[in-house]
Amino acid sequence: MSLYSYNYDFIIVGAGIVGLTVANRLTALYPDASIALLEKEPSLGVHASGRNSGVLHSGIYYGSDTLKASMCTEGAQRMVAFAKENSIACHQLGKIIVATSEQEETSLKKLLENAKKNKIQAFHLNEAEVQKYEPYAKAPFGGVYCPSTAVIDSKAVLNVLYQYLLSKKVVFHFNCSVASIESQSKKIWAGKGQAIYSYGHLFNCAGTSAVQLARYFGLANEYELLPFKGLYYKIKAEKDYIVRSNIYPVPDPALPFLGVHLTRIVSGEVYVGPTVIPAFGQENYGLLSNIRLKELMLVLRCLTMMMVTNQQNFRKLVSSEMKKYLKPYFAKAACKLIHNLSSVDLVSSNKVGIRPQLINMKTKKLEMDFILKSREHSTHVLNAISPAFTSSLAFADLIVENVERA
Repeated sequence: MSLYSYNYDFIIVGAGIVGLTVANRLTALYPDASIALLEKEPSLGVHASGRNSGVLHSGIYYGSDTLKASMCTEGAQRMVAFAKENSIACHQLGKIIVATSEQEETSLKKLLENAKKNKIQAFHLNEAEVQKYEPYAKAPFGGVYCPSTAVIDSKAVLNVLYQYLLSKKVVFHFNCSVASIESQSKKIWAGKGQAIYSYGHLFNCAGTSAVQLARYFGLANEYELLPFKGLYYKIKAEKDYIVRSNIYPVPDPALPFLGVHLTRIVSGEVYVGPTVIPAFGQENYGLLSNIRLKELMLVLRCLTMMMVTNQQNFRKLVSSEMKKYLKPYFAKAACKLIHNLSSVDLVSSNKVGIRPQLINMKTKKLEMDFILKSREHSTHVLNAISPAFTSSLAFADLIVENVERA
């Protein structure tokens, strides 16, 4: 069997939105550099970057001391501008966060504090004011309006970046799964072992595989991946008039995730979701599909640990989310936010995503922020969870800082 050899100044593993925007930033900083992306799939957008909700988030949910907060607002502004420059469908419809209890009304104050610290435009509304924007929203205790929230055609963003990078002589190697890495010699064996890729600097943007790759560099030993499955329904076309833009819940401070919400995407369809159901593998999009024994055993180990320790109210999270496999429970979560919606108004959707969530095995907690690790001649993007798509153009600037070419 012939062994092919390639040499590049920069190699990026993973051609999702983070990998593409990192390549985009590199072409601007180093126009004469040789750059390659290694992607294990045959095309772009097979996993998280092509399966997300398409929402460009405002950043109001994130504390000011997080990477998410520092990247999200600027990233959203830049992505909206990128869409306009490249004729990509992008609708700045805004978002209403509705309070359905006194406790949630109190939590609105925290969101408004986040908005102030993160320099996000946000307005406190009473119930009547909420219903001027969203007539069917349930907001007996008021809400918050974020006008900057937008929806975008995610796959069009990927395709525009891909064509631009090709024009800049960036090389894409598809069907190129990494088999092993020798960090000292700066070599990657990939593509079923048929090729060796030498690099000056490596960017690990591999999503669900990022921890595994980071370990070749002596990093990320404290982390394991616990994937969560995001299921969606759609509101049937004759009933989707009840949602004009985006209707979101106030986050429960006792739980680590946001919960089901309603989104009018660029096509005009209204999606409801996602769930955060523990998945049985990194690509377990169906009920029992794509389950690999090694991944399953790791997931079960992590789930057992989290259920026993119950950090971040994990038992309550799993209990409430697993019920959403059943449509009546899913519908109940959506109906909490909006009037005139019932289970029969929800139709099945083939939209399913996997959230590549990390667990810190030392603290026994879910990691809720982006994680960036470096070693000589390598940079590793870990826990690239939402709002990674929104943040990507700004986040890429940070990722590319202080790299070495040789």
